Amino acid sequence: MRSTSLLKTSTHSIVADFPILTRKIRDGKRLVYLDSGATSQKPQVVIDAEIDFYRLHNAAVHRGAHQLAEEATDAYENARAIVAAFLGAANDEIIFTKSATESLNLVAYAMGNAENGNRFHLQPGDEIVVTEMEHHANLIPWQQLAKRTGATLKWFEVTPEGRLDLTQLDNVISHRTKVVALTHQSNVLGTINPLKEITDRAHSVGAVVVLDACQSVPHMPVNVAGLAVDFLTFSGHKAVGPTGVGVLWGRAKLLQELPPFLTGGSMIENVSMVEATWAEAPRKFEAGVPNMAQAVGLGAALTYLNKIGMREIFAHEQELTRYGLEQLTDIADLNIVGPLSDENRGGTLSFTVGDIHPHDLGQYLDAQGIAVRTGHHCAWPLTRKLGVVATTRASLYLYNSTEDIDALVSGIRAAQKYF
Repeated sequence: MRSTSLLKTSTHSIVADFPILTRKIRDGKRLVYLDSGATSQKPQVVIDAEIDFYRLHNAAVHRGAHQLAEEATDAYENARAIVAAFLGAANDEIIFTKSATESLNLVAYAMGNAENGNRFHLQPGDEIVVTEMEHHANLIPWQQLAKRTGATLKWFEVTPEGRLDLTQLDNVISHRTKVVALTHQSNVLGTINPLKEITDRAHSVGAVVVLDACQSVPHMPVNVAGLAVDFLTFSGHKAVGPTGVGVLWGRAKLLQELPPFLTGGSMIENVSMVEATWAEAPRKFEAGVPNMAQAVGLGAALTYLNKIGMREIFAHEQELTRYGLEQLTDIADLNIVGPLSDENRGGTLSFTVGDIHPHDLGQYLDAQGIAVRTGHHCAWPLTRKLGVVATTRASLYLYNSTEDIDALVSGIRAAQKYF
Protein backbone atom coordinates (compact mmCIF):
# COMPACT_ATOMS: atom_id res chain seq x y z
CA MET A 1 0.00 0.00 0.00
CA ARG A 2 1.22 3.49 -0.85
CA SER A 3 -0.22 6.22 1.35
CA THR A 4 -0.55 9.43 -0.60
CA SER A 5 -2.63 12.57 -0.77
CA LEU A 6 -2.02 15.85 -2.52
CA LEU A 7 -4.85 17.51 -0.62
CA LYS A 8 -4.11 20.30 1.85
CA THR A 9 -6.64 18.60 4.13
CA SER A 10 -5.91 14.94 4.90
CA THR A 11 -8.17 12.34 3.32
CA HIS A 12 -9.08 11.04 6.78
CA SER A 13 -10.21 14.53 7.82
CA ILE A 14 -12.30 14.80 4.66
CA VAL A 15 -13.91 11.42 5.32
CA ALA A 16 -14.93 12.71 8.76
CA ASP A 17 -16.94 15.46 7.03
CA PHE A 18 -19.20 12.84 5.41
CA PRO A 19 -21.41 11.12 7.99
CA ILE A 20 -22.26 8.13 5.80
CA LEU A 21 -18.58 7.27 5.29
CA THR A 22 -18.21 6.45 8.99
CA ARG A 23 -20.84 3.69 8.67
CA LYS A 24 -20.10 0.03 9.10
CA ILE A 25 -21.95 -2.23 6.65
CA ARG A 26 -22.22 -5.94 5.87
CA ASP A 27 -21.54 -7.32 9.34
CA GLY A 28 -19.35 -4.51 10.59
CA LYS A 29 -17.13 -3.91 7.56
CA ARG A 30 -15.76 -0.47 6.72
CA LEU A 31 -17.68 1.18 3.89
CA VAL A 32 -15.42 1.58 0.86
CA TYR A 33 -17.41 3.86 -1.42
CA LEU A 34 -16.22 3.70 -5.04
CA ASP A 35 -19.41 4.76 -6.83
CA SER A 36 -19.15 8.55 -6.95
CA GLY A 37 -19.60 8.46 -10.72
CA ALA A 38 -23.22 7.47 -10.00
CA THR A 39 -23.71 9.83 -7.06
CA SER A 40 -21.37 11.38 -4.53
CA GLN A 41 -21.78 11.35 -0.78
CA LYS A 42 -22.72 14.54 1.08
CA PRO A 43 -20.74 16.41 3.74
CA GLN A 44 -22.49 17.57 6.89
CA VAL A 45 -22.34 21.21 5.77
CA VAL A 46 -24.53 20.39 2.76
CA ILE A 47 -27.01 18.41 4.83
CA ASP A 48 -27.15 21.30 7.33
CA ALA A 49 -27.66 23.92 4.59
CA GLU A 50 -30.68 22.10 3.21
CA ILE A 51 -32.16 21.45 6.67
CA ASP A 52 -31.60 25.08 7.74
CA PHE A 53 -33.39 26.38 4.68
CA TYR A 54 -36.49 24.34 5.52
CA ARG A 55 -36.20 25.03 9.24
CA LEU A 56 -35.66 28.79 9.06
CA HIS A 57 -36.28 30.32 5.62
CA ASN A 58 -38.74 28.21 3.62
CA ALA A 59 -40.94 30.26 1.28
CA ALA A 60 -41.58 30.48 -2.47
CA VAL A 61 -38.78 32.47 -4.11
CA HIS A 62 -39.45 35.52 -6.33
CA ARG A 63 -43.06 35.70 -5.21
CA GLY A 64 -43.95 36.92 -1.71
CA ALA A 65 -43.30 40.34 -0.19
CA HIS A 66 -42.85 39.01 3.35
CA GLN A 67 -39.60 38.41 5.23
CA LEU A 68 -39.42 34.66 4.65
CA ALA A 69 -39.86 35.15 0.91
CA GLU A 70 -37.08 37.74 0.92
CA GLU A 71 -34.76 35.42 2.84
CA ALA A 72 -35.56 32.44 0.61
CA THR A 73 -35.01 34.49 -2.54
CA ASP A 74 -31.72 35.85 -1.22
CA ALA A 75 -30.52 32.34 -0.35
CA TYR A 76 -31.57 30.99 -3.76
CA GLU A 77 -29.93 33.81 -5.70
CA ASN A 78 -26.81 33.58 -3.55
CA ALA A 79 -26.58 29.92 -4.58
CA ARG A 80 -26.81 31.02 -8.22
CA ALA A 81 -23.95 33.46 -7.64
CA ILE A 82 -21.83 30.69 -6.06
CA VAL A 83 -22.42 28.42 -9.06
CA ALA A 84 -21.60 31.26 -11.46
CA ALA A 85 -18.33 32.05 -9.67
CA PHE A 86 -17.44 28.33 -9.57
CA LEU A 87 -17.74 28.18 -13.37
CA GLY A 88 -16.37 31.64 -14.13
CA ALA A 89 -19.76 32.70 -15.50
CA ALA A 90 -22.20 35.58 -15.09
CA ASN A 91 -25.12 35.09 -12.69
CA ASP A 92 -27.75 35.45 -15.42
CA GLU A 93 -26.12 32.63 -17.39
CA ILE A 94 -26.91 30.05 -14.68
CA ILE A 95 -30.20 28.13 -14.86
CA PHE A 96 -31.28 25.76 -12.12
CA THR A 97 -32.94 22.54 -13.25
CA LYS A 98 -33.73 19.30 -11.45
CA SER A 99 -30.82 17.38 -13.05
CA ALA A 100 -28.25 17.44 -15.82
CA THR A 101 -30.58 15.15 -17.76
CA GLU A 102 -33.27 17.82 -17.60
CA SER A 103 -30.71 20.47 -18.60
CA LEU A 104 -29.78 18.55 -21.75
CA ASN A 105 -33.42 17.90 -22.57
CA LEU A 106 -34.14 21.60 -22.03
CA VAL A 107 -31.61 22.63 -24.68
CA ALA A 108 -32.62 19.93 -27.17
CA TYR A 109 -36.37 20.40 -26.75
CA ALA A 110 -36.11 24.19 -26.86
CA MET A 111 -34.17 23.95 -30.11
CA GLY A 112 -37.01 21.85 -31.47
CA ASN A 113 -39.40 24.67 -30.57
CA ALA A 114 -37.40 27.27 -32.49
CA GLU A 115 -39.31 28.82 -35.37
CA ASN A 116 -37.98 29.44 -38.85
CA GLY A 117 -35.62 32.42 -38.68
CA ASN A 118 -34.40 31.60 -35.18
CA ARG A 119 -30.76 30.53 -35.17
CA PHE A 120 -31.71 27.31 -33.37
CA HIS A 121 -34.30 26.24 -35.97
CA LEU A 122 -33.51 22.80 -37.41
CA GLN A 123 -34.90 21.25 -40.58
CA PRO A 124 -34.20 18.36 -42.96
CA GLY A 125 -30.64 18.61 -44.26
CA ASP A 126 -29.28 19.98 -40.98
CA GLU A 127 -27.01 17.78 -38.87
CA ILE A 128 -26.61 17.05 -35.16
CA VAL A 129 -23.29 15.55 -34.03
CA VAL A 130 -22.74 13.44 -30.90
CA THR A 131 -20.20 10.74 -29.95
CA GLU A 132 -20.31 7.02 -29.25
CA MET A 133 -19.06 7.87 -25.77
CA GLU A 134 -22.22 9.59 -24.57
CA HIS A 135 -24.33 8.82 -21.54
CA HIS A 136 -27.89 8.17 -22.69
CA ALA A 137 -28.85 11.58 -21.28
CA ASN A 138 -26.68 13.24 -23.93
CA LEU A 139 -27.73 10.94 -26.74
CA ILE A 140 -31.47 10.27 -26.59
CA PRO A 141 -32.54 13.96 -26.47
CA TRP A 142 -30.61 14.53 -29.71
CA GLN A 143 -32.08 11.39 -31.29
CA GLN A 144 -35.52 12.76 -30.46
CA LEU A 145 -34.65 16.22 -31.79
CA ALA A 146 -33.49 14.68 -35.07
CA LYS A 147 -36.79 12.79 -35.36
CA ARG A 148 -38.86 15.90 -34.59
CA THR A 149 -37.08 18.13 -37.07
CA GLY A 150 -35.90 15.79 -39.81
CA ALA A 151 -32.26 16.59 -39.05
CA THR A 152 -29.58 13.92 -39.48
CA LEU A 153 -27.77 12.47 -36.45
CA LYS A 154 -24.03 11.82 -36.90
CA TRP A 155 -21.35 10.80 -34.42
CA PHE A 156 -17.67 10.45 -33.67
CA GLU A 157 -16.57 6.86 -33.16
CA VAL A 158 -14.48 5.60 -30.25
CA THR A 159 -11.12 3.88 -30.76
CA PRO A 160 -10.30 0.52 -29.10
CA GLU A 161 -8.17 2.51 -26.63
CA GLY A 162 -11.21 4.48 -25.50
CA ARG A 163 -10.44 7.80 -27.19
CA LEU A 164 -12.51 9.76 -29.70
CA ASP A 165 -11.49 9.13 -33.29
CA LEU A 166 -11.03 12.62 -34.73
CA THR A 167 -9.39 11.54 -37.98
CA GLN A 168 -12.62 12.41 -39.84
CA LEU A 169 -13.24 15.63 -37.90
CA ASP A 170 -13.96 17.78 -40.96
CA ASN A 171 -16.35 15.19 -42.39
CA VAL A 172 -18.26 14.49 -39.20
CA ILE A 173 -18.69 18.21 -38.50
CA SER A 174 -19.72 19.66 -41.84
CA HIS A 175 -21.18 22.95 -43.09
CA ARG A 176 -24.61 21.42 -42.36
CA THR A 177 -23.87 20.85 -38.66
CA LYS A 178 -26.02 22.94 -36.32
CA VAL A 179 -25.16 21.44 -32.92
CA VAL A 180 -22.35 19.32 -31.48
CA ALA A 181 -23.08 17.60 -28.15
CA LEU A 182 -20.41 15.66 -26.29
CA THR A 183 -19.16 14.64 -22.89
CA HIS A 184 -16.21 16.37 -21.27
CA GLN A 185 -15.19 13.21 -19.39
CA SER A 186 -16.61 9.75 -20.09
CA ASN A 187 -18.58 8.22 -17.25
CA VAL A 188 -17.45 4.76 -18.39
CA LEU A 189 -13.89 5.17 -19.65
CA GLY A 190 -12.63 8.17 -17.69
CA THR A 191 -11.45 9.69 -20.98
CA ILE A 192 -11.13 13.50 -20.93
CA ASN A 193 -11.93 14.65 -24.43
CA PRO A 194 -9.89 17.15 -26.49
CA LEU A 195 -12.35 20.01 -26.72
CA LYS A 196 -10.37 22.64 -28.62
CA GLU A 197 -10.14 20.74 -31.92
CA ILE A 198 -13.84 20.00 -31.79
CA THR A 199 -15.03 23.45 -30.72
CA ASP A 200 -12.80 25.18 -33.27
CA ARG A 201 -14.25 23.10 -36.08
CA ALA A 202 -17.82 23.42 -34.80
CA HIS A 203 -17.66 27.20 -34.52
CA SER A 204 -16.00 27.50 -37.93
CA VAL A 205 -19.22 26.13 -39.49
CA GLY A 206 -21.53 28.10 -37.17
CA ALA A 207 -22.58 25.20 -34.91
CA VAL A 208 -23.17 25.48 -31.17
CA VAL A 209 -21.42 23.13 -28.74
CA VAL A 210 -23.25 21.52 -25.80
CA LEU A 211 -21.01 19.98 -23.14
CA ASP A 212 -22.03 17.30 -20.64
CA ALA A 213 -19.71 18.16 -17.75
CA CYS A 214 -21.23 15.87 -15.10
CA GLN A 215 -17.99 13.94 -14.68
CA SER A 216 -15.64 16.92 -14.92
CA VAL A 217 -17.07 19.87 -12.96
CA PRO A 218 -17.01 17.97 -9.63
CA HIS A 219 -13.45 16.75 -10.16
CA MET A 220 -11.34 19.44 -11.82
CA PRO A 221 -11.19 23.20 -12.33
CA VAL A 222 -13.67 24.14 -15.07
CA ASN A 223 -13.97 27.71 -16.30
CA VAL A 224 -16.43 28.33 -19.11
CA ALA A 225 -14.40 31.26 -20.40
CA GLY A 226 -11.60 28.91 -21.38
CA LEU A 227 -13.66 26.06 -22.83
CA ALA A 228 -15.16 27.72 -25.94
CA VAL A 229 -18.41 25.77 -25.52
CA ASP A 230 -21.84 27.37 -25.73
CA PHE A 231 -23.86 25.35 -23.21
CA LEU A 232 -22.64 23.28 -20.26
CA THR A 233 -24.52 21.04 -17.85
CA PHE A 234 -23.74 19.29 -14.58
CA SER A 235 -25.66 17.73 -11.71
CA GLY A 236 -25.50 18.71 -8.05
CA HIS A 237 -25.60 15.20 -6.63
CA LYS A 238 -22.32 14.25 -8.31
CA ALA A 239 -20.61 17.31 -6.78
CA VAL A 240 -21.24 16.46 -3.09
CA GLY A 241 -24.52 18.38 -3.41
CA PRO A 242 -28.17 17.36 -3.03
CA THR A 243 -30.21 15.31 -5.44
CA GLY A 244 -32.92 17.14 -7.35
CA VAL A 245 -30.83 20.05 -8.61
CA GLY A 246 -28.90 20.44 -11.84
CA VAL A 247 -27.29 23.34 -13.65
CA LEU A 248 -27.42 24.60 -17.20
CA TRP A 249 -24.95 27.29 -18.18
CA GLY A 250 -25.42 29.06 -21.49
CA ARG A 251 -23.91 32.10 -23.15
CA ALA A 252 -26.15 35.06 -22.37
CA LYS A 253 -26.81 35.95 -26.01
CA LEU A 254 -27.77 32.36 -26.83
CA LEU A 255 -30.09 32.10 -23.83
CA GLN A 256 -31.95 35.17 -25.04
CA GLU A 257 -32.49 33.54 -28.45
CA LEU A 258 -33.35 30.05 -27.18
CA PRO A 259 -37.12 29.46 -26.82
CA PRO A 260 -38.42 28.33 -23.42
CA PHE A 261 -38.77 24.68 -22.48
CA LEU A 262 -41.49 24.65 -19.79
CA THR A 263 -44.05 27.43 -19.46
CA GLY A 264 -46.16 28.83 -16.66
CA GLY A 265 -45.51 30.34 -13.27
CA SER A 266 -43.21 33.33 -13.07
CA MET A 267 -41.18 32.67 -16.23
CA ILE A 268 -43.38 35.21 -17.98
CA GLU A 269 -43.09 38.93 -18.70
CA ASN A 270 -46.76 39.48 -19.58
CA VAL A 271 -49.80 37.27 -20.06
CA SER A 272 -53.14 37.90 -21.78
CA MET A 273 -55.91 35.46 -22.64
CA VAL A 274 -54.43 34.85 -26.09
CA GLU A 275 -50.65 35.15 -25.72
CA ALA A 276 -47.69 35.53 -23.39
CA THR A 277 -44.20 37.00 -23.47
CA TRP A 278 -41.22 35.69 -21.57
CA ALA A 279 -39.03 37.01 -18.80
CA GLU A 280 -35.32 37.41 -19.41
CA ALA A 281 -33.00 34.47 -18.77
CA PRO A 282 -32.49 32.76 -16.41
CA ARG A 283 -36.10 33.09 -15.19
CA LYS A 284 -37.39 32.27 -18.68
CA PHE A 285 -36.18 28.71 -18.11
CA GLU A 286 -37.26 28.28 -14.47
CA ALA A 287 -41.01 27.72 -14.67
CA GLY A 288 -42.77 26.87 -11.43
CA VAL A 289 -41.45 26.92 -7.88
CA PRO A 290 -37.86 25.65 -8.19
CA ASN A 291 -35.99 23.19 -5.99
CA MET A 292 -34.97 25.95 -3.62
CA ALA A 293 -33.47 24.03 -0.71
CA GLN A 294 -31.53 21.85 -3.12
CA ALA A 295 -30.07 24.89 -4.89
CA VAL A 296 -29.00 26.28 -1.50
CA GLY A 297 -27.45 22.90 -0.70
CA LEU A 298 -25.57 22.98 -4.01
CA GLY A 299 -24.18 26.39 -3.10
CA ALA A 300 -22.90 24.91 0.16
CA ALA A 301 -21.41 21.95 -1.73
CA LEU A 302 -19.44 24.09 -4.17
CA THR A 303 -18.25 26.31 -1.32
CA TYR A 304 -17.01 23.15 0.41
CA LEU A 305 -15.17 21.98 -2.72
CA ASN A 306 -13.63 25.41 -3.21
CA LYS A 307 -12.37 25.42 0.36
CA ILE A 308 -10.44 22.23 -0.32
CA GLY A 309 -9.39 23.42 -3.78
CA MET A 310 -10.35 22.04 -7.17
CA ARG A 311 -6.74 21.84 -8.36
CA GLU A 312 -5.86 19.87 -5.26
CA ILE A 313 -8.85 17.55 -5.73
CA PHE A 314 -7.89 16.89 -9.35
CA ALA A 315 -4.24 16.22 -8.45
CA HIS A 316 -5.32 13.87 -5.67
CA GLU A 317 -7.59 11.94 -8.03
CA GLN A 318 -4.87 11.78 -10.68
CA GLU A 319 -2.50 10.22 -8.17
CA LEU A 320 -5.18 7.72 -7.14
CA THR A 321 -5.92 6.93 -10.78
CA ARG A 322 -2.26 6.19 -11.48
CA TYR A 323 -2.11 3.96 -8.42
CA GLY A 324 -5.36 2.24 -9.34
CA LEU A 325 -4.22 1.50 -12.88
CA GLU A 326 -0.94 0.09 -11.57
CA GLN A 327 -2.65 -2.18 -9.06
CA LEU A 328 -5.53 -3.34 -11.25
CA THR A 329 -3.40 -4.16 -14.29
CA ASP A 330 -1.31 -6.41 -12.05
CA ILE A 331 -4.33 -8.72 -11.55
CA ALA A 332 -4.41 -11.74 -13.86
CA ASP A 333 -7.34 -11.81 -16.33
CA LEU A 334 -8.39 -8.25 -15.47
CA ASN A 335 -8.97 -6.05 -18.51
CA ILE A 336 -9.22 -2.27 -18.17
CA VAL A 337 -11.97 -0.88 -20.39
CA GLY A 338 -10.62 2.54 -21.27
CA PRO A 339 -7.24 4.26 -21.58
CA LEU A 340 -4.35 2.53 -19.83
CA SER A 341 -2.50 5.82 -19.52
CA ASP A 342 -3.46 8.47 -16.98
CA GLU A 343 -2.93 11.19 -19.61
CA ASN A 344 -6.18 13.09 -20.27
CA ARG A 345 -7.96 10.65 -18.00
CA GLY A 346 -10.10 11.00 -14.90
CA GLY A 347 -10.65 8.71 -11.93
CA THR A 348 -13.15 6.31 -13.50
CA LEU A 349 -11.82 2.75 -13.70
CA SER A 350 -14.00 0.28 -15.60
CA PHE A 351 -12.90 -3.32 -16.03
CA THR A 352 -13.84 -6.93 -16.61
CA VAL A 353 -12.35 -9.91 -14.78
CA GLY A 354 -12.09 -13.12 -16.78
CA ASP A 355 -15.37 -15.01 -16.97
CA ILE A 356 -16.81 -13.46 -13.80
CA HIS A 357 -19.95 -11.53 -14.72
CA PRO A 358 -19.69 -7.90 -13.53
CA HIS A 359 -22.94 -8.23 -11.57
CA ASP A 360 -21.58 -11.25 -9.70
CA LEU A 361 -18.34 -9.43 -8.98
CA GLY A 362 -20.25 -6.38 -7.78
CA GLN A 363 -22.30 -8.47 -5.37
CA TYR A 364 -19.21 -10.23 -4.07
CA LEU A 365 -17.46 -6.90 -3.47
CA ASP A 366 -20.57 -5.55 -1.76
CA ALA A 367 -20.36 -8.43 0.72
CA GLN A 368 -16.87 -7.12 1.55
CA GLY A 369 -18.18 -3.59 2.14
CA ILE A 370 -17.03 -2.27 -1.24
CA ALA A 371 -19.55 -0.27 -3.29
CA VAL A 372 -18.94 -0.25 -7.06
CA ARG A 373 -21.19 0.14 -10.09
CA THR A 374 -21.91 -2.71 -12.52
CA GLY A 375 -23.69 -2.73 -15.88
CA HIS A 376 -23.53 -0.63 -19.04
CA HIS A 377 -23.57 2.62 -17.04
CA CYS A 378 -26.29 4.24 -19.18
CA ALA A 379 -23.97 4.06 -22.18
CA TRP A 380 -25.23 1.04 -24.07
CA PRO A 381 -23.90 2.02 -27.54
CA LEU A 382 -20.41 2.46 -26.05
CA THR A 383 -20.27 -0.91 -24.31
CA ARG A 384 -21.57 -2.60 -27.47
CA LYS A 385 -18.87 -0.85 -29.52
CA LEU A 386 -16.19 -2.05 -27.12
CA GLY A 387 -17.54 -5.60 -27.23
CA VAL A 388 -18.46 -5.96 -23.57
CA VAL A 389 -21.85 -6.84 -22.11
CA ALA A 390 -21.14 -4.88 -18.95
CA THR A 391 -18.25 -3.74 -16.77
CA THR A 392 -17.47 -3.21 -13.12
CA ARG A 393 -16.72 0.46 -12.45
CA ALA A 394 -14.83 2.02 -9.58
CA SER A 395 -15.09 5.81 -9.59
CA LEU A 396 -12.86 7.90 -7.34
CA TYR A 397 -13.39 11.16 -5.50
CA LEU A 398 -11.79 13.46 -2.95
CA TYR A 399 -12.68 11.22 0.01
CA ASN A 400 -11.02 8.12 -1.46
CA SER A 401 -7.52 6.90 -0.64
CA THR A 402 -5.02 4.24 -1.67
CA GLU A 403 -6.45 2.16 1.16
CA ASP A 404 -9.74 2.03 -0.76
CA ILE A 405 -7.98 0.86 -3.91
CA ASP A 406 -6.07 -1.76 -1.92
CA ALA A 407 -9.39 -3.01 -0.53
CA LEU A 408 -10.80 -3.20 -4.08
CA VAL A 409 -7.79 -5.15 -5.34
CA SER A 410 -7.96 -7.57 -2.41
CA GLY A 411 -11.68 -8.03 -3.01
CA ILE A 412 -11.16 -8.81 -6.71
CA ARG A 413 -8.43 -11.36 -5.94
CA ALA A 414 -10.68 -13.01 -3.37
CA ALA A 415 -13.54 -13.08 -5.88
CA GLN A 416 -11.31 -14.85 -8.41
CA LYS A 417 -10.69 -17.60 -5.87
CA TYR A 418 -14.38 -17.78 -4.97
CA PHE A 419 -15.65 -18.02 -8.56
